[in-house]
Amino acid sequence: MSSHISRHMSRPARAQTGTAATLAEAIRRHGNDYRTRHQPAGKVRSLLGLLPLCRTPALGGTLYRCSDCGRHEPRWRSCGNRHCPQCQTKAREKWVAKQEAQLLDLPYFHLVFTLPGELQCLLLANKEAGYSLLFRAVAATLKRFGEAHGQLGFTAVLHTWNQRLLPHAHLHVIVPAVAIRSDGSAARIGKGTFLFPVKALANVFRAKFLDGLKRLQRHEGLRGLPPGTTPERFVANLQALYDKDWWVYAKRPFGGPKQVLAYLGRYTHRTAISNHRIRRVDDRHVVFAARDPKRPGKKVEVCVPGSEFLRRFFFHVLPGGFTRIRHYGFLSGGVRAKRLASLRTALGQNAPTVEPLEQRMERLCGGSGYECPHCPSGQLVLVRPLAKRTRARTPIAVTARPPP
Repeated sequence: MSSHISRHMSRPARAQTGTAATLAEAIRRHGNDYRTRHQPAGKVRSLLGLLPLCRTPALGGTLYRCSDCGRHEPRWRSCGNRHCPQCQTKAREKWVAKQEAQLLDLPYFHLVFTLPGELQCLLLANKEAGYSLLFRAVAATLKRFGEAHGQLGFTAVLHTWNQRLLPHAHLHVIVPAVAIRSDGSAARIGKGTFLFPVKALANVFRAKFLDGLKRLQRHEGLRGLPPGTTPERFVANLQALYDKDWWVYAKRPFGGPKQVLAYLGRYTHRTAISNHRIRRVDDRHVVFAARDPKRPGKKVEVCVPGSEFLRRFFFHVLPGGFTRIRHYGFLSGGVRAKRLASLRTALGQNAPTVEPLEQRMERLCGGSGYECPHCPSGQLVLVRPLAKRTRARTPIAVTARPPP
């Protein structure tokens, strides 16, 4: 097992004490109540069993011994699930390292496409079809606006939650300020903070999404509609959304590759809630921090019953195999290497130097991962694998090294 994986992914979880404010502890305390009230099935049901086991003896692990003090240090395996807040660091850094090699030395624009509240519950009932339509509508909108310049390249990241864990499907889109023409030359796009008119983007996005929604209902049918809703009534109800203003938010553009990487490292592999936002878990409630909409930059504590907290969290479990980070245009997989090389030639740029993943993880973790946590100079040495524990066993003895 590599050092960075050993240290960052396999360290014993705080939740083993039974007192930590974590998602795993919330499931331990309130999972049965949630099962009784909501009768989950499929993927959610399996996650209820899996997530509390992350970094515990139930998944097995590896036993190490310090070369100096002789103490034993067990490190338990992580579950590796993308919905687990403890398991995203390795996946995120591996992905970010790959993206670093593809960055161009120029500004990047940041857009956010959000669906109106009237559609959020409909998408929740039709996750795979609805979220896929959201990606298609955003991609078609940007391609339409970019076609006058050439082929755009952009990356879209799906988030389905707001700070209170309620349904809020939206796409964060990162667009480099360049397009590639058919002859391989580069066309710079955007001026200052301006990429495309956001009002016009919103209007086209609205039309493409709602037209796609009508096709979905006509050809596949949509779940979660009010009882007795006919196709004709469904289309009539959508008319109010055609008449409503939709908004595309244009964030301040990134200054260059370093800012893009910082953003990617924070946002791409987020789960609906991280453990550091969970403040307290007791036998009745879960308290977590959220942004205060009335006071920008301030936090408030949200207190909800434990089963309601889990219901909100499991809103955001994605269908199996669903890809929530997608690349388009000259950044799409089949043409990416060739077209990035053409753009770098046209722009007079060299490929960036990429920090090796092992080195990146050591820098982030502050060491190799084999430092002994009990003494200042010892290094951990592999002793043996630790089997999964399906029931309580005698704890691993912590022994001191015999005197010379």
